[in-house]
This record gives sequence, C-alpha cells and structure tokens, in this order.
Amino acid sequence: MVNIMENSNKRKPYILIDKNKTKAILIFLICLLFFGLVTALIGKPMIDFVSEPEKFRLWVGSRGFIGKIVFVAMVFFQVVFAVIPGEPFEIGGGYAFGALTGTILCEIGIVLGTMTIFFLVRKFGVKLVKLFFSNKEIHSLKFLKKEKNRDILILIIFIIPGTPKDLLSYFIGLTDIKASRWLWITVITRLPSVVTSTVGGNALGTEKYILAIIVFSATLLISAFGFLVYKLITAIKSKKNEN
Repeated sequence: MVNIMENSNKRKPYILIDKNKTKAILIFLICLLFFGLVTALIGKPMIDFVSEPEKFRLWVGSRGFIGKIVFVAMVFFQVVFAVIPGEPFEIGGGYAFGALTGTILCEIGIVLGTMTIFFLVRKFGVKLVKLFFSNKEIHSLKFLKKEKNRDILILIIFIIPGTPKDLLSYFIGLTDIKASRWLWITVITRLPSVVTSTVGGNALGTEKYILAIIVFSATLLISAFGFLVYKLITAIKSKKNEN
C-alpha cells in the first residue's frame, strides 16, 4: 500500500513538468501566430504604402502634423517587430518630409521603439528574443555579456553600417547595461544610417537621381564592408571568450 502511494507521488512532478512544457509551447506558438499575422496584415501593407513614395508624400502632406505622428508610429512599429525591414520607411521619410525632417522623425520612432524593446526584454528575458531570432544568432553575441569594454564595443558595432541592428537591439536587453547609456548609444549610432537613407529618399523626391544613385551605391558598399567587419569582430570575440 505504501509503495503504491510513493509511486503515485513520484509521478506527479513529471505530470506538472509536462503541463508546464505544454503551456510554454502553446504560448510560444500563439505569440508566433500573433507576430506572423501582424506582419502579414499590418507590416506588409505599411511597406507597400511607403514603397509608393509619391502616394505616401501626398497622404502625409494632406494630414499635416497628424501625418508626422502617424509616420513616427509606423517607424516605431517596424523597430519593435524586427521582421519588418526599416529601409523603406527611412527612404520614404526622406522622400515625403525632406532629409532633415525625415531624419528627425525616423530617429524619434527608432529611439522609442528601441527603448521599448529594451524594457520588454528586461521584463520577459530571452524568451522574447527567441520569438524573432534563432539560438545561433543569440549565441553569437553572448560575448557582449562578459566583454570588459562592452559599451564601447556596442557603440562601434552599432555605428558600423550593415550590422544586424535589430538582433543587437533585442540582445542588449539581456545585458546589464544602464538604460540611460543605451539610450544615448541608440541616438548617436542610428543616425548615420538614417541620414544616408533619408538623404537618398529626398534626392529621389527632388528628382536628383544621380545623387540618389551615388548615395545608395555608397551605402550599399559601406554596409557590405560593415557586415564583414561585424562578422570578423563577433568571430574573434566569441573565440576569445570560449578560450
């Protein structure tokens, strides 16, 4: 009789573990479905809309200040939902508002979105990051948690064009960097890539096509070089931390 009760008690923890795993998997699948639907139903139409620059400029122009608020909200949404590319919004912003105003509006949306991600990751941890990025991608940045000169390294990696800033934005919340410091790094480092995109977009809007080609071609080359530099840095640092 005692043996039967003991066996029964031993099985309960396994049942609880199974229930917890099932619940976690279910929540994960629901989140994936939600983000997928948001991307398909909202993200894609937003990109399509911004990708029609003349139509977009007329739309925001007819709405005055409200049009600017809507655009900032679109950029914010794009940053938070990392699967949506940001370049069309930055180019569209330059086309619709001009280089200066477009840059300011993009910066506001990017900073608000990046800081929102930071605090969400601080609250929910790596599970939130895994909704958007693979374990391999996350693991490639683990050296940033131990690096002595981490903040300077983050600044360098972020300011280099072509680096995966969406992944980095989510990963930073897993480190112990101060929110105030991360805010200033975000403001400073996102500016160069935003400026090149809005300047290019403005050149298209003002029909300065040669300037647009020069800007976009230079940006493409620098981004390709920056991506290679980023890969080299992460490979060296990861290997160093493993040893």
